[in-house]
Amino acid sequence: MGVSTLAFAGCTGGAGTTRLAVETAATLARGGRSVAVVDAAFATQGLARYVEGRIDADATAVALGDAPVDEALYEMDLDAGGRVALCPAHAPFERLARAKSPESAQTLERAVDELAGRFDRVLLDVPPVASNQAVAAVTTAETRALVAPESERGRDALPRHQGRLRDIGAPADAVVATGVDGDGPTPSDADHAIPRIGSDAPTPLATDPDTEVAPALAAMTEALLGVDLGLTFEESGLFSR
Repeated sequence: MGVSTLAFAGCTGGAGTTRLAVETAATLARGGRSVAVVDAAFATQGLARYVEGRIDADATAVALGDAPVDEALYEMDLDAGGRVALCPAHAPFERLARAKSPESAQTLERAVDELAGRFDRVLLDVPPVASNQAVAAVTTAETRALVAPESERGRDALPRHQGRLRDIGAPADAVVATGVDGDGPTPSDADHAIPRIGSDAPTPLATDPDTEVAPALAAMTEALLGVDLGLTFEESGLFSR
């Protein structure tokens, strides 16, 4: 069956963990899997941008025990055989602050465990680990991938965050470099390289097998989650399987 829960933890702000989580979920859905994506980046609330329509209950309400996780799930409209449900953070500052307590982090862990029993895979969008909910997310996940932008800032931050995860007893299983030039080699510290995704690129790209990023996402997803998605791609090259 492979790994059921995977945390993408950013090494820096703007590392691309949210888009990576959404694209990985779409990749799994293209392979016929059901996926839940949970937002542990309460401060940036990036996952909310991928939800169409009104957001009522959210991940902070779940963490506070104010709403069951079912009420905070929002389906993505995908051209794929599987499904993706998003659990975004979308709340005023006062609720965000209360949702960062140790007790709320434990409640969020239980919600992730509940989702893992109902979805084929659960993905966690995690900011640089410096808060209770971020620690809870990486420690409850079966597999952890550190996400670093292919830049001097990302390379400098990577060792510090590798040490931080070891310190809390949740070492990284892999490093994913984002924003990689498709004509260059895989960064030496990275296990997986994802090509640059433009800010104006349609979401998700992973459901279009003709894009450069789709085969790279599929290879990474299969390796991190221990699953064979059975996906094929016409184009060959650095990022193809």
